[in-house]
Amino acid sequence: MSAPDLPFKSLLVVRLGAMGDIIHTLSAVSALSNAFPEMRLGWIVEERWAELLSATNVPRSGPRSPSRPLVDFLHTVDTKRWRKSLFARETWKQISAALREVRREKYDVAVDFQGALKSAAIARCAGAETVFGMKHPRETPARIFYSRRVATTGAHVIEQYHSIAEAVAARPLPRSEVEFPRNDEAKASIAEKLKNLRKDFVLVTPGAGWAAKQWPAERYGKVAATLSKEGLATLVNFGPGEESLALAVQSASRGAAQPISCSIGELIVLTRGARLFIGGDTGPLHLAAALRTPVVAIFGPTDPARNGPYGTRSVVLRNAASQTSLSHVSTPDPCLLEITTEQVISAARRLLGSADA
Repeated sequence: MSAPDLPFKSLLVVRLGAMGDIIHTLSAVSALSNAFPEMRLGWIVEERWAELLSATNVPRSGPRSPSRPLVDFLHTVDTKRWRKSLFARETWKQISAALREVRREKYDVAVDFQGALKSAAIARCAGAETVFGMKHPRETPARIFYSRRVATTGAHVIEQYHSIAEAVAARPLPRSEVEFPRNDEAKASIAEKLKNLRKDFVLVTPGAGWAAKQWPAERYGKVAATLSKEGLATLVNFGPGEESLALAVQSASRGAAQPISCSIGELIVLTRGARLFIGGDTGPLHLAAALRTPVVAIFGPTDPARNGPYGTRSVVLRNAASQTSLSHVSTPDPCLLEITTEQVISAARRLLGSADA
């Protein structure tokens, strides 16, 4: 597309986190990038999720490459740490430096895909002439920062974000494949970690953003033990603070499941190599779906029609009595507990093409 066809020359994406939400946004941003290849594209993201957009040890700005395939400029913030010391001088120095960096790029348009008050405020403070956001954002006060409010369409959040991208482009956009950064260091690291693994593997993630979404670790262990008898290893991905959860899965599996802790770049490599992913409504599940790894999704208080695996072969298990709730309660959802190990094993066999599926 030639430059005169561009409705604007530069665009800033504001999607700070979390992992699954960033992944859900990638397709819409890719559609905009593909429609306007000459457009300069920036993204503001929390530092902890930067590897979803750029490999480590590569420049955060400049011409795109396989190591940073989507954005020309990656801006990072650390709002979680800033909130802990909001009145400290050093915090405000860091906030001011981050805003100066963004404003130097003189973006024509900013798009808040998050719909939170903080993301909307950041989008407005970026200095863009036009700020797009949702007509009905997650946090209603965010609307005051938008100059263009979009009535989103679609059942799944990926479809809703695509409708925002189409409003920004002022025309229909073809759906786009998601491309993750190529990280040679992560690839080498995973190869080293798996050097003694002699068979195909299933990847499970027993953790979740809050306890109501978390299927019991012991049941993941029983699934792993069964899959081991059928010739598949199970690797248990765990994040910070989840080591005991991974060890509980290993114990219940009688050693068939092996814990593995990864950086985000390593997790991308690992997930790409898995025969199957099993887990709840978490970032790693949405990463697996984006990488087209088959998924057994175990859902409870969140709605798979909105947040379920998208674009890959999948089986979604959810009790019919489950109620959609965004309450971050600290106890497992009773309806989630109605999903049995036998149901999960059956779903796994179906996706794996097992002879006894």
